[in-house]
Amino acid sequence: MDRVLFSSSRHDWETPPELFAELDAEFGFTLDPCCTEATAKCAKHYTADDDGLSKSWRGERVFCNPPYGRAIGSWVEKCATEDALCVMLIPARTDTRYFHEHIYRKPGVEIRFLRGRVRFLQNGERQAGAPFPSMVVVFRNDR
Repeated sequence: MDRVLFSSSRHDWETPPELFAELDAEFGFTLDPCCTEATAKCAKHYTADDDGLSKSWRGERVFCNPPYGRAIGSWVEKCATEDALCVMLIPARTDTRYFHEHIYRKPGVEIRFLRGRVRFLQNGERQAGAPFPSMVVVFRNDR
């Protein structure tokens, strides 16, 4: 099996601007907790140096395109438990522990499977379609 389907040497894949714009129009994001200075989607944002996982997101409207490596489960758990509206763009890996523990059949969670493959950006350049399907997960913890 091709290992690229499950891991990447890079974890800073930028969300396509049109996908972010569509979601932002619906949710009005106020925080991007896991980005670089170059890929930040919101005025308020945290880079790896800031450690967004350690910060409170209370009351924010969060857009989260987390690193897709082993730490992704920690980001999903944070989005599932933080007192905020959190919208994640993540691989559609429905066989994972984090999917079953924090997403599937949880109250207030909406799953939107994306048609086709997301074409992320790298250094501002659009790349080929991702080698995996993606989903948007909406955690409505702010109610």
